[in-house]
Amino acid sequence: MRYWLMKSEPDEFSIDDLEALPDKTIAWEGVRNYQSRNFMRNQMTVGDQVFFYHSCYKEPGIVAIAVVSASAYPDATQFNPASKYFDCKAAVENPRWFNVDITLINRTRLIPIKELRKYRELQRMRVLLPGNRLSITPVDPAEWQFIMTIL
Repeated sequence: MRYWLMKSEPDEFSIDDLEALPDKTIAWEGVRNYQSRNFMRNQMTVGDQVFFYHSCYKEPGIVAIAVVSASAYPDATQFNPASKYFDCKAAVENPRWFNVDITLINRTRLIPIKELRKYRELQRMRVLLPGNRLSITPVDPAEWQFIMTIL
């Protein structure tokens, strides 16, 4: 099992939106960064644990724990000309973009990025490194366990 941090802008899709879904499950669509796509396509598996993270927010941080509930499959938005995620170079027989499904396990207290930065145990956590703008990043098992202790 692996651990991940997945960012979402609350204006776009928030933890409240995820919690309101009937089965609390969403296709993590619209990712248009190759490295993040590769994480989903090549490394994420059903059962992997996820920190759901609000980004671009007044107080960015971890707001919930989720689980990968479906392995990677082609992101349907790439084929829809009406979607803001449409990709004219993608074809059904040769998709460029993939997504996984995630399911909410439970909300957590907000753990703001400012708090995460205070802990020596998290100093190498990818989301805290300068210049990191990826929407999906792996989380080291030791980092995951430490964060679980401060929830």
